[in-house]
Amino acid sequence: MAGTLTSTRSLFRFATAGSVDDGKSTLVGRLLHDSKAILADQLEQVQRTSAERGFAHGDFDFALLTDGLRAEREQGITIDVAYRYFSTGERSFILADCPGHVQYTRNMVTGATTADAVIVLVDGRKGVLEQTRRHLAVVALLRVPHVILAVNKIDLTGFSQEAFAAVAAQAESVSAELGIRDLHVLPVSALEGDNIVERSERTPWYDGPALLPLLEALPAADELEQEFEPFRLPVQAVLRPQGGLAPALAADPVEAERLRDYRAVTGRIAAGVVRVGDGVEIFPSRIATTVTGIRVAGAEVDEAVAPQSVSLEFADELDTARGAVVVAAGTLPGGRREIDAELFHLDTRPLVAGTRVLVKHGTATVQAIVTQIDSRYNLDTLAHEPAESLATNDIGRVRLRLSAELPLEPYDTSRHGGSFLVVHPSDGATLAAGITRD
Repeated sequence: MAGTLTSTRSLFRFATAGSVDDGKSTLVGRLLHDSKAILADQLEQVQRTSAERGFAHGDFDFALLTDGLRAEREQGITIDVAYRYFSTGERSFILADCPGHVQYTRNMVTGATTADAVIVLVDGRKGVLEQTRRHLAVVALLRVPHVILAVNKIDLTGFSQEAFAAVAAQAESVSAELGIRDLHVLPVSALEGDNIVERSERTPWYDGPALLPLLEALPAADELEQEFEPFRLPVQAVLRPQGGLAPALAADPVEAERLRDYRAVTGRIAAGVVRVGDGVEIFPSRIATTVTGIRVAGAEVDEAVAPQSVSLEFADELDTARGAVVVAAGTLPGGRREIDAELFHLDTRPLVAGTRVLVKHGTATVQAIVTQIDSRYNLDTLAHEPAESLATNDIGRVRLRLSAELPLEPYDTSRHGGSFLVVHPSDGATLAAGITRD
């Protein structure tokens, strides 16, 4: 009997970012430790290493819980994006711990792209720095649903309300300028544990939630998209029985007969909800049909939601393949051959007009050419300036011409429908992450 498969505990993805020495690794380590997400053997190893280093604060260095690479431990910095998985009684989390150094900004883009929230750390004694503005600019351009500004080292300011208020005012001013819609500012001490898991008695003037309860309460992007965004399924493959083998393996004659004509498309739902009986359309064929069956993990269900992986059966036999997109009826996006885009340049090779590339959107990949470099984003002035090329970590406005239509939507409307990758056609390296402009 068909049903609805839903997870009993919601999944929330968040990333961390911050300038060097703002205490980001310590914050992540404290969060994992205080939420009981550290295994006993790992905890013993970190305690032993901390003691060997003569760590003064309780013989425990929380940063060692997160900086796993040898180079990270030796230099005391975070280099690569590290993914951590932990759960509380309320929900499950995927944490992307991103580097703070300016040369690793591309790694921060990687971690923030799929995040439901980004925690940006600021040293309460230093306030908003250039790298803070850079991180907030990336977060704003990527339209991350929630931004949490953690004013760290509040203990070193004597838990001063005035010091916190000054930094909060700076952050709110920059966020308003960048168009960040949902900003939460918290005073925290990663080292002491203030306002990490529980509200601190040493900040009686702060009446907001601690960090972990806030992460447990914020709605995930998938939950928002289920309610507001139309159904989108990039097709990964088309399923067909292999000769007479599948019907022969079916014990039930009715099931065997069904398998003779079985045809389904598979993929991961990018946005929205699909139900049996829903009308859908296919890009690029623009053919309309009706969903007659849905399977999730082999089980028949009445509906499926993002980000579940599904197989869909239709009322009509359609000639479709990998790279197609199944969308809710009446919401078929127009195909684009020209893209005005914001690019986050990630490769060491400069990007110039005339460069031939591949553009990957969903499960489709097409050839393209960079026809124009319009401007580069100046993170000091938060304005675009004329440019002829983009270097590593540059954010710029670019025009691309595609060899075939892609169903790219404005990024302001859909994070999934408006994002793509620019790939080098020879070595397969990711040159840039892109978002479409309206």
